[in-house]
Amino acid sequence: MRRKVVISAISAFAVAATVGALVVTHRDPFEAALAPAPAVPNAPVVAGSVISHDVPIYLQGVGTVIAYNTVIVRSQIQGQITKINFTEGQSVKTGDLLALIDPRPYQAQLEQATANRSRDEAQLTNAQANLKRYTTLGNQGWATPQLVETQTAQVAQLQASIKADEAMISWAQTQLSYTQLTSPIDGVTGIRQVDIGNIIHPTDPNGLVVVTQVEPISVIFTLPETNLPQIQQHLANGALKVEAYSQDNTIKLDEGSLDFIDNEIVQTTGSVRLRANFPNKEHRLWPGQLVNAWLLLDTRPSGLTVSAPAVQQGAQGAYVYVINADSTVAVRPVKVAQVSGGQALIDSGLSAGEQVVVDGQYKLQPGMRVTILHGKAAEEAAAQDAQQTPIP
Repeated sequence: MRRKVVISAISAFAVAATVGALVVTHRDPFEAALAPAPAVPNAPVVAGSVISHDVPIYLQGVGTVIAYNTVIVRSQIQGQITKINFTEGQSVKTGDLLALIDPRPYQAQLEQATANRSRDEAQLTNAQANLKRYTTLGNQGWATPQLVETQTAQVAQLQASIKADEAMISWAQTQLSYTQLTSPIDGVTGIRQVDIGNIIHPTDPNGLVVVTQVEPISVIFTLPETNLPQIQQHLANGALKVEAYSQDNTIKLDEGSLDFIDNEIVQTTGSVRLRANFPNKEHRLWPGQLVNAWLLLDTRPSGLTVSAPAVQQGAQGAYVYVINADSTVAVRPVKVAQVSGGQALIDSGLSAGEQVVVDGQYKLQPGMRVTILHGKAAEEAAAQDAQQTPIP
């Protein structure tokens, strides 16, 4: 009997527990809605402001540095190199001595031509004296007209010989001057092609050395043909400035101006070639170097810019996350005019002074609350975000 009582008590307790569990599990849904939801932490982000200032409008193209002048220094005579007066890579001026060819054979030719002229001048002096005497005798009837005419022709012949001698002297002097190989332009020397002691010839294809002018220097770059009307319009108002940057756009190499626009469109690429000239005083531009050319078209006054990473691309186009006064974020579509120097120029969608999310967008949804990071925390968040963001 006692055993039955115990079993009945246990059964009653189990039934009560089951009923209690069912009551807890099936609470009134209105009571569940009134219960406070778990707090969602604010998303940490890096923010930036929309800034209003004068913004330069650039067109960017890839270009190649071209030497303004390139000259192969060749010999105009044949001879042995007796002296080299430059080092490879040296800056030289017009007229600087680069090498010397053995001058002795050409000096001998000059001396021979000079001696011939002296001989003919002496003969001319004697012939002129004879002509004077014969003319006097002819006037007195003691000399025939034929003798006077012959002597006159002799004088004319010697005068012509002296002119030929002077021409030969001039030629010999020119040949002698060719023994000094000088730089025809200001520039930088390349690799020497002939060593001391070798015979140099006018027909040598490589010459002595190549001198390349690097001050000033040119950059030939290309832009889409669709930009041509815009370039021509601004060029009509005056010269356009061009800036040369390294391939990663981190180093400004020099500033110059647009020189000319090519007279035809490259049909295969749909682009137009342009040339800009740079003073290149620091020699930071070098022939054959690939650079980025930034053509300054205009400057937009009071333009609105934000940090370029703030602009995101979606199915509907470009947008940014704007931080509201209550620390919530909202998606705002924007129209971007250009991205240059890490800054995006905004045509529409933002106002000066607004704050936008620069880093941390991947974890945001419209309406979420954010906490703006500053200083070192912002740098660490940006670095962590860069590691977590998948590469497209």
